[in-house]
Amino acid sequence: MENDAATLYCPNENCQAANPLTHKFCQRCSTPLPKNYLWAVVDGPSVGSPGEILADRYLVLDKFVLLDTKPGLLALTPELENLQPLRAYLRLIPYRLHVPQVYGVIFIADGPSHEKEILLLEKPPLLKPPLLADDTIQEVYLGSELTTAWRDATSMRQLNWLWQIAHLWQPLASEGVASSLLDSSVLRVEGSLVRLLDLRFEGEISPELPQLGEFWQQLVSEAKPAITEFVNHVSLSLIQGEINSTDQLIGVLDGGLAQLGRSQTPTIKIITKTDTGPSRQRNEDACSPPSGTLISKPPQPTALAIVCDGIGGHEGGNVASNLAIETIQQQVQQLTKVPYDHIEPSLLLNDLDKAVAMANDKISQRNDSENRQGRQRMGTTLVMALPVAHEMYITHVGDSRAYWITRQGCYQVTLDDDVASREVRLGYAIYRDAVQQSSAGSLVQALGMGPSTSLHPTSARFMLDEDAIFLLTSDGLSDFDRVEEYWETEILPILLGEANIATVADRLIEIANTKNGHDNVTIALVHYQVQYWEPEITIKAFIPESYSAKTVDLASKGANATVLGGPNQKTQVIPDTEPAKPAQLPLQWIVPLIFVVIAGSLGLFIKELRSPSGLLPFFPNPTQSPNDSIEATPATRSLDNLSAGWVIKTNNQISLGNNQSLPPGAFLQVIETKPNPKPASGDFEVHLQRCSNPATTISANPPNPLDINKPLQEANKKIWIKFSQLQNSEVLEPNKSPSCNTLPQPPANQSPRTSPTSSNTR
Repeated sequence: MENDAATLYCPNENCQAANPLTHKFCQRCSTPLPKNYLWAVVDGPSVGSPGEILADRYLVLDKFVLLDTKPGLLALTPELENLQPLRAYLRLIPYRLHVPQVYGVIFIADGPSHEKEILLLEKPPLLKPPLLADDTIQEVYLGSELTTAWRDATSMRQLNWLWQIAHLWQPLASEGVASSLLDSSVLRVEGSLVRLLDLRFEGEISPELPQLGEFWQQLVSEAKPAITEFVNHVSLSLIQGEINSTDQLIGVLDGGLAQLGRSQTPTIKIITKTDTGPSRQRNEDACSPPSGTLISKPPQPTALAIVCDGIGGHEGGNVASNLAIETIQQQVQQLTKVPYDHIEPSLLLNDLDKAVAMANDKISQRNDSENRQGRQRMGTTLVMALPVAHEMYITHVGDSRAYWITRQGCYQVTLDDDVASREVRLGYAIYRDAVQQSSAGSLVQALGMGPSTSLHPTSARFMLDEDAIFLLTSDGLSDFDRVEEYWETEILPILLGEANIATVADRLIEIANTKNGHDNVTIALVHYQVQYWEPEITIKAFIPESYSAKTVDLASKGANATVLGGPNQKTQVIPDTEPAKPAQLPLQWIVPLIFVVIAGSLGLFIKELRSPSGLLPFFPNPTQSPNDSIEATPATRSLDNLSAGWVIKTNNQISLGNNQSLPPGAFLQVIETKPNPKPASGDFEVHLQRCSNPATTISANPPNPLDINKPLQEANKKIWIKFSQLQNSEVLEPNKSPSCNTLPQPPANQSPRTSPTSSNTR
């Protein structure tokens, strides 16, 4: 219960008036009054008594729930040397949709001569009732424990929750906090979202997937009839080790959700708006559909929303943004030739990334042809949304954002590609501190600034089981937290049936121009409405005997995100029913398939084994022309799924420092995918060993005499190489190169593990 005697101070530094807690806007200057509810992490039965004020600003609402009454002031943050215990929170910022972030610390007396430090986490899973008629708020309360809310959820939501937990398992395990997903008191839900109150740090023994199966087994008795058998089968398969990787688990859950998705009928509306703004001479933004256009699906066969914010002023920002829109539209149109329901999610994510890469290369080629250098190069940010059945695919580069608005809250699902976010991902700073630095908003990547081999778009997918709004926006609106300030009064009414989507779009442009007004502004609103009925059939869990897992290196993908608990995790949709197994040849007829690949002056024989699906592994061509159209591709073996024992073939010279380099055609074997304990730079590094094949110790092309780097000739040399330097290399399966058997090989049925990262430098 909120204390009526307490006051909420205006965040406007020129006002700072005291206001009653019930007010949403400052009674003196009309500035929105943010209510920052915080979760206190402290040993003990409570942080204080309700109504008590801590550190002259934090109002105690409940045992561990606080309200910051002075939201305009920076919170006290720990010294840099004391950040180590908090770094798991910082490095998990791509998963902030599920993991609360550090707000600050406070110190309270703990005895006559000792102070106790209390960690404050922002945006915990708290439910806030709407305003009553008399403008008073009765209370705030914690979101339900998942185990409590489980019995009342639909089949779709129950599997959605499990899917999110599966996505979170690997990134949390890499930080030593996976046990948070097994603690009922921490594991909460907020509508369709799984959210954690805080993180539970583990000792020397970390939980494994069988423990997750045991936890899920407790949910079987109250699972909805349509999925009871499914959840029981999956949990037992985890316990017995039949499912032994998170990638395999996610794939099985994808299959279950695909079956349930047939009981869900979505209706989608999209509208866009763009405006030059009051202080700019021209509009460098662009959007699709064209500004002011309202489209609906159905009757339209597809729905795609794109927002681009051009960079380069009058010299080309508008050219870059429009070129990006045009290119991506063409590529997504190619995708529509294949029914979305038949496209594996990981391949669709890959194709969206390819579309962005092609747009990037077209802009870069335009820059090169016009001899643009440095700040004169034109570029653009990008954020786009593609709804597909029961999922939403979000792709972004730069600082244009996507927000997910439900009846429960407003969630930013993209993480800006700027300096501040990079500092947090590396564990160097708390976000509220990082954004105060002079270069905090400087972009670390945008389309058109360089070749696509050095571009890392973030693609994520979200499961939808309720009505929602996705807002895509340039920073003309998102700056100064305008979306967070106005979503409840301006966007939420769409979901409540109290506002028209076109009217809301106009209103958001007006807010951007009057409250910000420093830039062009472009938005897209995607209204996703759901009709769902419980299926009468019982869905089946298909768990293949041999599963070819595909993982995403979190260092190169970062999330979302978000994702939803690792929104960039790339997974495989399992067929609804077990596919017919390929005919088995008699033993005496089996002949290995051998493909000859010429590498330099000597030949290297690489034998490609067929995947369990019957498709040959696909090696992406990093030099694909940006004019090539996208096609759905078979499962890839790429740098996104490195695992110990895998072999990398370099396709270009790689500098190692100390006047040494690796020549093209060199072969390296992965030792481990853990981060370098002593990184030479902020980039993610991979531990490799030089293979002993004499054919690869000499470059196929003689080194440039002007290059001071000399080829590294020693076989079996162990080295750390930055992941970004390997982007143009090929990845071969273990035992496919006869010269690379210097390390123990993983079991044949072992799936590559997701490379852990908390130091994503994208």
